[in-house]
Amino acid sequence: MEKKPLLTFLLRLGDDSLILGQRLSEWCGHGPILEEDIALTNTALDLIGQATNIYTYAAEVQGENKDADALAFLRLEHEYFNAILTEQPNGNFADTIVRQFFFDTYRKLLWEQLVHSSDARLAAIAEKSLKETRYHFKHSAEWVIRLGDGTVDSNERTQLAIYSLWRYTEELFYTDDTEESLQALGVIPAIQSLRKPWLETVEKVLIQGTLIVPENKGYFGKGRQGMHSENMGFLLAQLQYMQRAYPNMQW
Repeated sequence: MEKKPLLTFLLRLGDDSLILGQRLSEWCGHGPILEEDIALTNTALDLIGQATNIYTYAAEVQGENKDADALAFLRLEHEYFNAILTEQPNGNFADTIVRQFFFDTYRKLLWEQLVHSSDARLAAIAEKSLKETRYHFKHSAEWVIRLGDGTVDSNERTQLAIYSLWRYTEELFYTDDTEESLQALGVIPAIQSLRKPWLETVEKVLIQGTLIVPENKGYFGKGRQGMHSENMGFLLAQLQYMQRAYPNMQW
């Protein structure tokens, strides 16, 4: 198997986890209630742990004597391939929960397929990550229902978050030559095939929360190709500061 497609897919996978983990970590000490402060921080730690496992494998595939830290902290903005959804600002609690719910639904479906990957290393990462992601999904889905079916204010904020973030969801199912070549080898599933169950799951939860499912289809972003929103540069400035300021530092 050629290394480039696998490396690209691993970076897309790892970057999603790292960037969303970084975003969620910003809630530490600022959660609306203590329980959620801890829950969001724990989810961030899970995602960063997943990113570490993925980047460690990616560094081995790349074979340039780099490690997970180098891939996480020492790339330029256009060298990251995360979906645009993951880099969006936290906003209010409803914004964060809706963003997390959209992502968790997708990630749960993806991990469920990747446990059957012909790549044993990737399947092992998926198996471990799936256990965590099932909890993430349960947590974010329950909060979407609670906020949607709560007060007039919580319903309105959640609905606005859905309308605002829906545009970024289609990119989660982005497919190019990378995915197609890996799919042919049984390494990954057909990413586009995840869209239907994703939509069905999202619709079911939104309806339970007395929320409206947007009629328009989200449009593709270009995060998978290394082109990001203006939010990414600010995020990386915080994420990379220590490694940039103190090269080769070790804890």
